[in-house]
Amino acid sequence: MTEQGPMTEAMYYILLSLLKPGHGYGMMQRIKELSSGRLIMGPGTLYGVLSRMSKEGLIIPTGEEGRRKNYAITEAGKTALLTEYRRLKSMVADGKMLEEDAT
Repeated sequence: MTEQGPMTEAMYYILLSLLKPGHGYGMMQRIKELSSGRLIMGPGTLYGVLSRMSKEGLIIPTGEEGRRKNYAITEAGKTALLTEYRRLKSMVADGKMLEEDAT
């Protein structure tokens, strides 16, 4: 995998959902759950991002159950997800001054 910049929200939540391997419809449900209903991902977005992440080696297909294709996160995907998580945490920490100025 090449060095990448910040992830899109869709990429982040797909990788987060794939910490438990699954199929597309299950991922859409899990993403909705993980985001407390804030993010509802449609199949067009999901499958476009899955294709891209598969090419980048962040996820792998693990088989099919009928028409459902199953996916799992790779070690490279876990590393990329953790890197993005740390980047986001740093940004939130940097923004704490907003709360301090509000009081």
